[in-house]
Amino acid sequence: MAEQRGDGRGTGDVRGGGQDAGESRRRGVRPEEARAWEELVATARRTVSDGLVVGTSGNVSVRVGDTVLVTPSGVPYDRLRTDDVTGVDLDGRQVLGALVPTSELPMHLAVYRTTGARAVVHTHAVHATAVSTLVSELPLIHYMAAALGGPVRVAPYATYGTDELAENMLRALADRSGCLLQNHGTITHGTTLDQAYDRTAQLEWMCRLWLTAASVPGLSPSLLSGEQLAEVQEQLRGYGQRR
Repeated sequence: MAEQRGDGRGTGDVRGGGQDAGESRRRGVRPEEARAWEELVATARRTVSDGLVVGTSGNVSVRVGDTVLVTPSGVPYDRLRTDDVTGVDLDGRQVLGALVPTSELPMHLAVYRTTGARAVVHTHAVHATAVSTLVSELPLIHYMAAALGGPVRVAPYATYGTDELAENMLRALADRSGCLLQNHGTITHGTTLDQAYDRTAQLEWMCRLWLTAASVPGLSPSLLSGEQLAEVQEQLRGYGQRR
């Protein structure tokens, strides 16, 4: 969820001579952060163009060293500029930019603190969100569940932006690179923005597939067994081009 706060360009609490309390912690943008920001904005815009989010719902982040660049709260992605870089440290203290970070920052930071992820994508994709209201785990409708680490779990509902939601998400993500958030959406992570985004798109596709198959009157879709999924996980270890 990206909270609706106008354009998100507030400066926070003001103390002592009108200076923002956090300004002393902020610094200039490094070259590698500027490049990562461009990729982040492109990925965020792609979530809109591909229909995974509407308006400013959803958010994207990428880790550069010990800094997490993240989409700001309430700013449409097509309005993000090169100099709008927004970043926090792993404790959530803002170190880059003046825009308010996404309200879902606790989820993003929880992923980075507990996994080796370098990128996180959160969306409100329609089919995935629909599935999150129906089951506690996405049925094994397709072998690509193996690419997310196994059966995709649904994290119990909690209010957006809360530590409770982040904790529920972490339990659902155990040994997984993606999960559903009940009555909310999806979250995936990866070693790159492209990988995290591709996992999000794959998860939405699997949810759409299951909903489509399950909607046929009088028939139930065939599902894969745990053993069949394990076979695919083993094959995926050697999948792709070797460099």
